[in-house]
Amino acid sequence: MAQPQMMPPAVRPSGTNELVPTPQSTIDGFLAVRRFTEALTSDLDPEDCCAQSMPDCSPAKWHMAHTTWFFETFVLTPHLTGYEVFHPQFGYLFNSYYNGIGERQARHQRGLLTRPTLDQVLAYRHHVDSSVLTLLEATEPRDLDTVHQIVELGLHHEQQHQELMLTDLKHLFSQNILTPAYRPPLPDETTSPPTLGWTPIPEGLHWIGADPNGFHFDNETPAHRVFIEGGQIADRLITNGEYRRFIQDGGYTKPELWLDTGWATVRKEDWAMPLYWSGGPDGYQTFTLAGEQELRDHEPVSHISFLEAEAFARWAGARLPSEGEWEISCGRTPIEGNFVESGRYHPSSANPRAAGGPAQAYGDLWEWTRSSYGPYPGYQPEAGALGEYNGKFMCDQMVLRGGSCVSSAAHLRPSYRNFFYPPDRWQFSGIRLAKDAS
Repeated sequence: MAQPQMMPPAVRPSGTNELVPTPQSTIDGFLAVRRFTEALTSDLDPEDCCAQSMPDCSPAKWHMAHTTWFFETFVLTPHLTGYEVFHPQFGYLFNSYYNGIGERQARHQRGLLTRPTLDQVLAYRHHVDSSVLTLLEATEPRDLDTVHQIVELGLHHEQQHQELMLTDLKHLFSQNILTPAYRPPLPDETTSPPTLGWTPIPEGLHWIGADPNGFHFDNETPAHRVFIEGGQIADRLITNGEYRRFIQDGGYTKPELWLDTGWATVRKEDWAMPLYWSGGPDGYQTFTLAGEQELRDHEPVSHISFLEAEAFARWAGARLPSEGEWEISCGRTPIEGNFVESGRYHPSSANPRAAGGPAQAYGDLWEWTRSSYGPYPGYQPEAGALGEYNGKFMCDQMVLRGGSCVSSAAHLRPSYRNFFYPPDRWQFSGIRLAKDAS
């Protein structure tokens, strides 16, 4: 399958941190993000776009329609005078979890939606895009500032779904014995990662949280102080080769390494290796968006659950970092790395540690922390239905930081808080170790 043409998914083409973007910068950002979604799906067949491999995944067609519903519901209906919804039942089909909006299609039944067809979903996107541009090009709407802010939120929301489309397609394709590929074969990297080293975590009182002068989600606020004990954080991600040694040492058979929930999950799900691995010690293979390939020991181990990351850390005589430790060490490095823009859609081997901080802080893989996903001190969700975006999920999940090889670079920031349930491992997630001061 041909690689889709890359289009820059920048949300702020002006390169600024304006609180209220200019009309033209919002239009440029809107067009770039919306076109990039369609570029990511342009070489898929309609059959690829309507299947659902498990309840946690959604069909590509649904992602394309849901992100369009977001703009129709939160931008056009309340702000464009005379706007009529594209179809009266699309609100039911493509609402995700907004209880304040109304009833919706059950998540696990999204793969039953053979209708609307892919062509009808694309027509829906183009209809809404045209209407949003009409609104943004208006000279003096009374609430233009509010419209721009909601559009920017919608663009970041769509970038999240671009990432989900790729993770969900990978899971879908992995279920097929034909091992279909989304992109051409991956060239092997000639470099091997440096020996695992450690970077000091500065002890003391530190500020973490969102910069108020740039875009951020409400769960990144308010910025606040945390006291961090001195410690060390690994200067790169854990590799396949290092994780292979954990397996060979019986890591999946030793209950003392696992949290109780983790050990119960290992036994219930019969886990013996990471998701997408197959084979055994004499030769592992792994499934990628380029199809199945031989496991490469120098690449970061990916699609690891929090439960597996925690067990590996114990086996290695270390632990996972807190999100505060991550933000004051890894988060202060430049936002550079292997992102969706590269078209690789697969983690890369670490280069030698960059001056000023750990390698692979952004891109490649989301990094599990030991921090539960909860509100910051003084947190207040957004008013109305948009307040359901993050706040109501602050229970039973763990925080990940950094971004992955299917994240847009423009979507990430040091304060960004991703979150998933401890057993989840279909996301591009990996391991960075930490340890206490000796």
